[in-house]
Amino acid sequence: MRTTMPTTAAADQAHEGSRLGAYLELSKLRLTMLVVVTAGVGYIVAAAGSISGAVLLATTLGTGLLSAAASTLNQWVEIDADTRMHRTATRPLPSGRLSGRAALTFAAVCLFGGTVLLLAGAGALTAGLGVLSFLLYVFVYTPLKTRTTLNTPVGAVVGALPPLMGWTAATGRIEAGGIALAGVLFVWQIPHFLAIAWMYRDDYARGGFKMLPVVDPQGRTTFGLILLYSLALIPVTLLAGVLAGAGWAYPVGAAFLGVVFAWLALRLNAERTRDSARRLFFASLIYLPLLLLLLVLDPTGSDSIGGVQP
Repeated sequence: MRTTMPTTAAADQAHEGSRLGAYLELSKLRLTMLVVVTAGVGYIVAAAGSISGAVLLATTLGTGLLSAAASTLNQWVEIDADTRMHRTATRPLPSGRLSGRAALTFAAVCLFGGTVLLLAGAGALTAGLGVLSFLLYVFVYTPLKTRTTLNTPVGAVVGALPPLMGWTAATGRIEAGGIALAGVLFVWQIPHFLAIAWMYRDDYARGGFKMLPVVDPQGRTTFGLILLYSLALIPVTLLAGVLAGAGWAYPVGAAFLGVVFAWLALRLNAERTRDSARRLFFASLIYLPLLLLLLVLDPTGSDSIGGVQP
């Protein structure tokens, strides 16, 4: 008995750790963290130095919980497709690590908790935008993935809402600066996700998803759009800096990052290989945090246009 009890306890701990990891995986933790960060940036920029820790926490945590709920329901709907795809077959639902009932319960708790947090700490407008984002992801974006290549821009709309939510949490209003930040996220997502879709186009085809690279095997439209949106990032990010009241360092840094990113998109358009798509994908993961960091670390401390006044 003495020798088996520690072993049993260790096994129980491992099981609980495994279940926790499965729930984190179900929430698409990396995507949810991106949502949390962009919502936080929207709040910090709009608050213009008058930051409330309680409001910031409610905004980011509430937005993260709604994102986790949407991601969970997305996987619950797509369990059959995920089973057919190599990159998703080991997810908690296809692999059987979690049941469908457990996933639905988790989604319901996250949806309720996130909505209540946003209502209580960030305001009705922010909560409304959060619920809208959830509904678009689950009931529009998810079914469109098997029907039309337009699922990508619809998904980009969903991903563009968190910084606007952060802005409204600080100001109580939808303003030009918040819309501009949402525009940056929308434009950035197109080359980011099309690069992923090109890398895994065969897998998406197995899953029955109508991603653009699946129906565009030569990549003419796919790489043309990647280049177009990568170039568009330069003026869009500069405009966002003006509307958000960024200092002189931001436009210099944003322009530099934009030129490098556009150059990689141009290379991808010329080479049209999986390795080039992977380079652009990883570059996008570096580009966005650096851009947001530049925006937050405003050296002038100037007020945003239409933002919170001191």
